[in-house]
Amino acid sequence: MSNKDDLFDFPCRFPLKIMGDRHDEFAVTILEVVKQHAPATTEADLDVRESSSGKYLALTVTITAHSREQLDDIYRSLTSHHMVKVVL
Repeated sequence: MSNKDDLFDFPCRFPLKIMGDRHDEFAVTILEVVKQHAPATTEADLDVRESSSGKYLALTVTITAHSREQLDDIYRSLTSHHMVKVVL
C-alpha cells in the first residue's frame, strides 16, 4: 500500500498558487500567512502577476516544504483567508 507522502520527496521546493482581488496589501498579507507555516519564506520566493483586467492578483509563493501536514496546514490557512479567492 502506498503512502500519500510517497508523491513528494521532503524536503522539497513547492509552488503555491494563490489568487485574490487586487489589493495593495494582498501580497504582503498572504506572504505573512504562508510564513506562519514556512518561516524561512521571503519576498524572494514570491512572484506577483496582475490579471489582464487588473482586477485580480495571482501570486506564486515557492516554499521549502518539509511534510504533507505542513502543506495541508498552509492550504487550510489560505483557503479560509478572506482575501483569497483560489488556491492551487
